[in-house]
This record gives sequence, C-alpha cells and structure tokens, in this order.
Amino acid sequence: MVFLSRAATRRKAEQRTRGPEATTPAADTAAPDAAQPPHVASRLHAFNRFELKYLVPVGQAAEIREELAERMDTDAHSPVGGYGVWSLYYDTPQLRFYWEKIEGLKFRRKLRIRHYGDLDGVSDTSPVCVEIKQRVNRVTQKRRITLPYGEARRLCDGRELVDHSPGESAFVQEVLELVVRLDLRPTAITGYQREALVGRDADTGLRVTFDRRIRGRDRDFHFATPTPENRFTLPPHMTVMEIKVNERTPHWITDLAARRDLHLVRISKYVQSIETFGLAPRSVFHVHEADCPPPVEPVADGTLPNDTVPTDTVPTEKQPLAQRPARHDAPSKAGAQ
Repeated sequence: MVFLSRAATRRKAEQRTRGPEATTPAADTAAPDAAQPPHVASRLHAFNRFELKYLVPVGQAAEIREELAERMDTDAHSPVGGYGVWSLYYDTPQLRFYWEKIEGLKFRRKLRIRHYGDLDGVSDTSPVCVEIKQRVNRVTQKRRITLPYGEARRLCDGRELVDHSPGESAFVQEVLELVVRLDLRPTAITGYQREALVGRDADTGLRVTFDRRIRGRDRDFHFATPTPENRFTLPPHMTVMEIKVNERTPHWITDLAARRDLHLVRISKYVQSIETFGLAPRSVFHVHEADCPPPVEPVADGTLPNDTVPTDTVPTEKQPLAQRPARHDAPSKAGAQ
C-alpha cells in the first residue's frame, strides 16, 4: 500500500480538476510576440500559486517595500512608481461569479480581459490578456492568452471564435463556452497602480505586489473610453499588499508580517467594485472606509483637529459616490451581510 503525502494528494487533485490545458508548462507555449507587453510571459501562459493579502496604509507600505528590498529585487518590468493594471470582469446577469466568491465555493472561476500600462492610446491592436482566474481549494490558478484588444472583444463580447494556434485551442474554446453557456457580459472594470518585487536565490518563487489607487467603474466598459467615470473602490490612502508563492511562504516573510502586526484580509477587487456601486448587498468581504480612516496630521500646537470624523462614503476622483446614480437592476440574495 502506498501512502501519498498531503502535498502530492493535493497536486493530483488539482491536475484532475484543471484538465490538460491548465498544466501546459510555460516552456511549451508559443514564443512571446515582440509587440507583447513585458508583463506577459508568453502568448499562452498558465501557473498556480498561493496568495496572502493584507490591507495597509500607503505610508506603512512604503516602509515594508524598503525592508523587502533588502532581500528581494524590483520586478524588471516595474518602473519607479509602478505600472497600471486594468481589468474588465465578465459575469452573469445574476452575478454568479460574485456569489461564488461570497459563498466561498471550493472551486470557482472568473473571466476577465486585462491590460497592463496606461489606457491612453489603447486601440484594437493593443495587446491584452484574456484570462480565466480560478480557485481550487486554497490554490489560485491562472490561465491566459494574449490577443489584440479587438480580437479579445470579438471573443468575449461578440462571442466569435478568433484566430489561434493549435496549442491555444482548448483555452479559446473554454472561454467561448463559458461566455455563451453562462451568458456572460461586461460587469465591472477595476484599475490600480502596481509595484512588484520578486524573490532572489532560494526565494525565486516569491512575488510581493503593492496595489494602490484602487478604482473602477460599472459602465463605459471600453478601455479606450475618453472620459471614464472611475471611482475609488478602496480608500485611496490604503494599499493592498499581496504575497504570492508557489509552495510555501518563506519564514522571514511571516516574521515580517507578525512584527508589523499585519493581518490577513479577505478582499477581492472585483467584489469590492460590485458592492461599492450597489450592484449587490455589501458582504463580509466589503471594506468600509470607516474601518480605514485616513491618517490625521496634528495641527501646529500638537493637538488633533476637531473635525476629523471619518465618513461612510467612498472617496472618488471627481465627486462623491453619493452623487452618482446607481444602477437599479442590482440582484439581491439571501445571506449577504
């Protein structure tokens, strides 16, 4: 009788769940296009990892970055100040993917189109990623293909089969089947500025990202919309710090988190957008601004001002969210808190 380790059992279960198209190693994928953004490893890419998320003030995030820089390197594709990440999420009219996250299903998926960099100058020829992000127990899996933006919209919005190589066929067919069978449609856009660090030496599978100015919108779903109505979906003075590892978190990272009194949070940028714009009732995943009050600077005599009362509205780039009309077709479901 042969006894498998817990890790080996988990890997076998993941392989059965993902299917053959998700286990294709990056080395076997097509070579990257010269016009492809540097953040994309290859035209067809797949990987698994564990993710730990923390919500920290911007000032503290800067201190943590400096400490991490002693043992990690700046991502070669992350310039000073970071780079933009914009994602268009697809969901059913009943927000199936949203509710799967809220209900904590062991296996769940999301479909999105992702653009790296600024949105200025985005055209149908701009490279984007069509990505399926899924969760199998505690493991996060991503599979994606790089396409011109116009082709990606034909696939996801037009529900048309687009040109692809034989090695990409299984993934393209899966995306098309999801869109048609579930009647997926554009639901929310999220955007943020990301700075990334990567591990060195024995920690080559380690990656730490800092996402700030997290915002989004529930309309104007074209990336090239001239004057989009983006709104902050998280308080702008807060940063989402995410630790991503292939197997286990290095002990010195957990020591850093404990020493700085960091606490794991259950947060999803997509869920935050859905609930911020009133498309669904707020849940335990929602981050209220009142729970993350901005830092208060003392006045000249060292005392605190009297009017530093946190509000319960989400700040915006142009105007308060309360002034924006909400969509009235938001579904409701029992169990949201």
